[in-house]
Amino acid sequence: MMNILLGILEQGLIFGIMSLGIYITYEILDFPDLSVDGTFPLGAAISTYFILNGFSGVVSVLMAIVAGALAGFITAVINVKLKVQDLLSGIIVMTGLYTINLFIAGKSNVAIFNEKTIFNNDVVNNFKFTGQYKKLLILFLIAAVFKIFLDLYLNTKSGYLLKTTGNNQTLVKLLGKDPGNIKILGLSMANGLVCAAGAIMMQHQRFFEISMGTGTMIIGLASVILGIKLFKIFPIKDSSKVILGAIIYRGIIGIAIMIGLSPNSLKLITAIIFLIILLVSRRGEEDVRA
Repeated sequence: MMNILLGILEQGLIFGIMSLGIYITYEILDFPDLSVDGTFPLGAAISTYFILNGFSGVVSVLMAIVAGALAGFITAVINVKLKVQDLLSGIIVMTGLYTINLFIAGKSNVAIFNEKTIFNNDVVNNFKFTGQYKKLLILFLIAAVFKIFLDLYLNTKSGYLLKTTGNNQTLVKLLGKDPGNIKILGLSMANGLVCAAGAIMMQHQRFFEISMGTGTMIIGLASVILGIKLFKIFPIKDSSKVILGAIIYRGIIGIAIMIGLSPNSLKLITAIIFLIILLVSRRGEEDVRA
């Protein structure tokens, strides 16, 4: 039971980092960015490549952030500069990344069981007192760093412009700023976070699989909506709500498997949970208006 709970918390924190990126695109920019289904495995592929070539797990995560930011930049440029619809921009990049991810990783499945990662290296192995909670502690610290970074950024002038761009682009123009450039920055940052989560997930499970990003958008949206709606009355930042939403979401998935549902039905379970969250959220909004 303890192992199951630890697994839920660990994966919840990883998906929490990913959901912070979805929060930027969905909640702040109102941009349905499907490219995240490609940038999540991109992070895993980048991390696999660098670790197998002798680099540390930390370096591989940093390189994944750069790669994810570049992918988000391309998605935004296609939308902003080439005037392609936002949904189609994400689909184009997501489709292209499938081949790029295969090229980077070398094949569709790659294991790194004997390699050093952020969870298994000379530094962390010296902290014997952490025991079975070692991975959870590391993930908590990493998630906290990303959360604090995002909170600090959103309180800057650039962060306020990012939030304003999603709500009122006309006001941004009146302030003498180009909302298109701000959108490019936001999508780059969002996909950097998603890509980092993919790199961390690969090191957590110690293998890369080309289809591991399938459903990333749905998982992220479900976590964002669940967290923000469920903790709406609590005086905590949205970033905290999103991470908590991801943990609760993984908990629901874990319970579904514990009661006997097959792991092979995970995608179906995900779709059903997301539909229920949407319906409950919509019903709540209608009650508030009434």
